[in-house]
Amino acid sequence: MKRQAIEKLYEWKNSAGRKPLIIRGARQVGKTWLMKEFGRLAFKNIVYINFDSNSDIAQLFAGNLDIPRLISGLEIFSRNKIVPQETLLIFDEVQEAPRALTSLKYFCEEASEYAIVAAGSLLGVAMHQGTSFPVGKVNFLDLYPMSFTEFLNATGNEQLTELLQKGDWQLITGLKDRFIDLLRLYYYIGGMPEAVQCYLDEKDVFKVREVQKRILDAYEQDFSKHAPANVVARIRMVWQSIPSQLARENRNFIYGSLRKGARAKDFELAIQWLKDCGLIDQVIRLAKPAIPLPAYADNGFKMFLLDVGLLGAMSGLDAQSLLKGNELFSEFKGALTEQYVAQQLRSESGLTPFYWSAERATAEVDFLFQQGMELYPLEVKAEENLKAKSLKVYFDKFQPRLAIRSSMSDYRREDWLLNLPLYGLSRLIQECQTLQ
Repeated sequence: MKRQAIEKLYEWKNSAGRKPLIIRGARQVGKTWLMKEFGRLAFKNIVYINFDSNSDIAQLFAGNLDIPRLISGLEIFSRNKIVPQETLLIFDEVQEAPRALTSLKYFCEEASEYAIVAAGSLLGVAMHQGTSFPVGKVNFLDLYPMSFTEFLNATGNEQLTELLQKGDWQLITGLKDRFIDLLRLYYYIGGMPEAVQCYLDEKDVFKVREVQKRILDAYEQDFSKHAPANVVARIRMVWQSIPSQLARENRNFIYGSLRKGARAKDFELAIQWLKDCGLIDQVIRLAKPAIPLPAYADNGFKMFLLDVGLLGAMSGLDAQSLLKGNELFSEFKGALTEQYVAQQLRSESGLTPFYWSAERATAEVDFLFQQGMELYPLEVKAEENLKAKSLKVYFDKFQPRLAIRSSMSDYRREDWLLNLPLYGLSRLIQECQTLQ
């Protein structure tokens, strides 16, 4: 599989003032594979250290963090010569050895010629537990499940990806049935690399669902294994509530749905733990759509999972309902579609989405994002519904340069509104840039 993050890793490798790189992301999104594949492609050799499965190596970092001493020890443990610019040092599950994480500061300050990438599935949790973190001495790369574009490439549809890159909407529209079928398949399979690989190998959606359930089981096991004992029950309550929270017409997260009388302060640690693990995504509500966006955030939010396929698995959606458009599934289509869009905004476009609602909930825009110095409202429709009442309310009130609706309808641009097909969401940034 080709991951778009490989290109970002090449940029990091060739950048001036390169620092050690930390790859952040949830368990099983492909961090280990990505690091090893990049090492294979871009370096003469790799020294791979997994701190979770090799407790002896942690003792090396328990002592003096003198760089020549560390390099000598790593060479002995790995039985490989470490040559600057030719060897990629990989520190995996680095949260298991906090001193190894601290050592990145000294590699940055004293030995920047060494290329180091580090990753850890629970790294965010470790950072919030007081681990000495090398602030300002590392670069970051966030890795998400595979985007729809990456899914197209993995399934042998590179030509469709090329059409989207070119923005040839006349030809894209002529092939829309194919795009829509593949998008529905992506809704079911999602972007977890193991699930995608299972589909490629077996062409069996039922086996894909088994893989997704195993991934979900592993996440729940992590709750008990790694989370503070007094928070585990609340983590599970939040986690298991997400499908039902998204199934409502109003998808704002409601604490009262967790248990009667629940308050934000009762669950803030549970939500933070899930965020630190990369398992959930919070899209925050804005009191006012203005720059800088975080300055106008209020207490409301929507909560999404890390992956649309996992959301379907948690919800028990069967393949026929999803792939064939069963009427019984229609009420949940909106939830899956918003999940898909939230996921693509981050993984495909690198955006941090927010949303807006008017006072007394008279109108709501599903997503707001910033591109350059402009704010763009984005409304999401699961099918070909062309009504955009809330979007028009927002446009009349705040006069953005352009309003965007994403649906299964064909591409078209009007005076104030762009309809961008859901399967063409990878074109979002380019479409906005044509206005600047």
